[in-house]
Formats: sequence, C-alpha cells, structure tokens
Amino acid sequence: MINNSEVEQKVAEFLLQIKAIKLQPSNPFTWASGWKSPIYCDNRITLSHPSIRTYIRQQLSSLIQEEFGSVSVIAGVATAGIPQGVLVAQDLGLPFIYVRAKAKEHGTGNLIEGEFTPGQRVIVVEDLISTGKSSLQAVHALREAGCEVAGLVGIFNYGFDAADENFKNAKCRFLTLSNYTALIEYAAEHNFVSAEDLNILRKWRQNPEAWGQ
Repeated sequence: MINNSEVEQKVAEFLLQIKAIKLQPSNPFTWASGWKSPIYCDNRITLSHPSIRTYIRQQLSSLIQEEFGSVSVIAGVATAGIPQGVLVAQDLGLPFIYVRAKAKEHGTGNLIEGEFTPGQRVIVVEDLISTGKSSLQAVHALREAGCEVAGLVGIFNYGFDAADENFKNAKCRFLTLSNYTALIEYAAEHNFVSAEDLNILRKWRQNPEAWGQ
C-alpha cells in the first residue's frame, strides 16, 4: 500500500533538490499564459537523475496498479509525458502509445502514435497538471479513437480548482505523486523558503490569475 503523504513529501524533496521546481516569490516567473508565478516546474529534469527517475517510475507504476487495476495500454501526453509514460509502460510490461498536441500535418496525419485497439483500457501519463486542458485534450482524443480511459496519473499538480472542475466535467479521475500544498509545506520545513515567502506562495495559490498584477 502506498503511503501517499510519504510519497508526496519525497517527490517534493526530489523536485526541489534538483531544481526541477524553482520557487522565486521575490522574482516571479512569467508563464506562457501570461500569469505571473512564484513557482516554475520542469519535471523533465528528473530524467537526468537516474535514482530519482527510478523512484518516480516505480511510484507511478504502483499508483496505477493500486488505484486503477488492470489496464491494457499506457498513453503519454506529448511531449513531457512521453518519456515518463515509456518508463512506466516498460515497468509494467505494457504497450505504449502517445498523443500529439495536434494531428501530424504530413504522412499519416496521426494524432495518436503507436498501436492500439478500440475498447482497450488505457491509463494516460502526464508530467505536470495546471488547469488540465492539454491533458484532457489527450483524454478526449483517446476516447474519440474508441479507447476506454481509466484515468490519468502524473508527477505534480498545482492544485488549481480549475483542474478539479475540468477533470470532473470530463468524468476523468486523475492522481499525482505530489502537489503544491505538499511542496510548499516541505519547502518551508526544510528552509527552501522563509516564512514570509510561504505567505506569498499561499496567496498566489488562492488567486494565481490575478496575482502580481
């Protein structure tokens, strides 16, 4: 049985340790969406650290087995979900496919790459969830192709209400190894951030779209 709290803290520790997550309350990042943010997450960095990569692979595999039972295929979300999905598929001895952000504009014009059969039970693997829109595009594509999407797993999520609402509306369950609340608690306890910074990080989470304007 997975100890969720222990895994949340361990993954938070790893992401902070290797700077896959950077916290800069006094010098915010600007996201592609235009939002100002005191946090930036790039989970692709985990792939460059074999022991951390292994831990994440093992925990994602365990999460799938314990929470979703038997599945036929692992599907990665392009691009950052692809390597994580491959690792999990290899671990579980399952076929792997991936979903493009948009259909290929030449050749076969595929939106989904790899072999699958309509009716197969699929788990989607993602690296990071913010609002969930890009992840759910992949879920929708798989459903349109006739797959049964059992759910989605990922490494980290920001805990936005919008994500919960979007996944609920799509009737898709999602689980991640760690999350924003666990991360900032770990960061404060282990002196990655000051008490003042912690307050800023909490305020951002309450209204990220308007923060910093």
